Amino acid sequence: MTAPDPARPPCADVVIAGAGIGGLTAALSLHAVGIRPLVLESSRRISPLGVGINLQPAAVRELHELGLADELAAIGGQVVAHVFTDRYGTVRYSDPRGTAAGYRWPQYAVHRGDLQMMLLRTVRERIGPEAVRTGVRVEDFTQTPDAVHVHAFDRTTDRYEHRTARVLVAADGIHSRLRARLHPAQGPLRWNGVTMWRGVTETDAFPRDNALFLASDERNAQFVAYRISPPTPARGRRLLNWICAVPTGTPGPLAGDAHRNRPGRLADVLPHYADWRFDWTDLPALLAGAERILAYPMVDRDPLPAWGEGRVTLLGDAAHPAYPSGANGGSQAVLDARVLAHRLATEPDPVRALAAYEDERKAPTAAVVLANRELDRVARARSAAGGPDARRDLERAAAAYRRAAGEAAALNSRPSYTPRAVS
Repeated sequence: MTAPDPARPPCADVVIAGAGIGGLTAALSLHAVGIRPLVLESSRRISPLGVGINLQPAAVRELHELGLADELAAIGGQVVAHVFTDRYGTVRYSDPRGTAAGYRWPQYAVHRGDLQMMLLRTVRERIGPEAVRTGVRVEDFTQTPDAVHVHAFDRTTDRYEHRTARVLVAADGIHSRLRARLHPAQGPLRWNGVTMWRGVTETDAFPRDNALFLASDERNAQFVAYRISPPTPARGRRLLNWICAVPTGTPGPLAGDAHRNRPGRLADVLPHYADWRFDWTDLPALLAGAERILAYPMVDRDPLPAWGEGRVTLLGDAAHPAYPSGANGGSQAVLDARVLAHRLATEPDPVRALAAYEDERKAPTAAVVLANRELDRVARARSAAGGPDARRDLERAAAAYRRAAGEAAALNSRPSYTPRAVS
């Protein structure tokens, strides 16, 4: 290993650690207001990996304002309802979503990899090919009154490098190295005792168009499915994202690498669904049709009282990892990115700008983390039960979640995060 390079002159106003959805949206948002971003991504190659995610209307609005409406519509499909059923497909409650719930913008379901590659392509087209550097891992930082000094390791050249910027943004995900640096006493991730198996299957089977389907049984196992693509040109089929979530252990902290994604086995998940029956698909065949299966525990963290310090802050899962119950994790990262750019564009002092960004985003994201926990609890306990009590509890949980995540009237009337001078 070679010695560190000498300090380099400033190459960007803002260095972003991580080229995920939040980091790339932050780069586009900063560029749109005249701030130079540089994204450093630890992976040597960015590939369209992952499974499906949902983008809520609040995030779709922000991507539309970045000029990505057509690109988003081309890779995803609208979701107009979340439908809660029992293990036989009997509907207990249907919660309208997107434009069907009064929002001016739809809710989209997309393949995470397709969204990330679309954002990456746009960053390189608008800012330049050097705006995202791969194989560079941000490891640490130091601060002076006028700058933040970013210490990174180039995995390609096996050399350390040092960069100076006005701001450092940690968008390096749920296993954030920089969050651990800022909060060394944070402890391990918090597990709710549930293991998730996830996959994507190309199929023409689905119970209803434009809905997210969520079924539960008396043992609190869940099956979630939603479409994440337009029809394929060759066969007319669509990609269906599915999630099998099953209680498999005692809730508590997860230490070491137990919280990381790992390959899943069909033989491990199928026994939990042996007596499930839907009239719209052969569930074992649907699960077996996935090219690959991922397995990982459902985890989050308690909200932080503060995210960063000085010229360094957190964004997305590095700041507020949450259960996927509300289908809102990627959306909150997009909102973080837009508010961050807005604050840096309208407040000349970067330290005050980051403080204002955190003040604006801490409470809403904490509310989403806690609302996801409650929605997960109620959905498991009540979706499989029949009668008016189950419907009432699901309606109450859905309404509480909308209040936490943002009502339609508030989003529709909120001023744009794009400053007027650059709109």
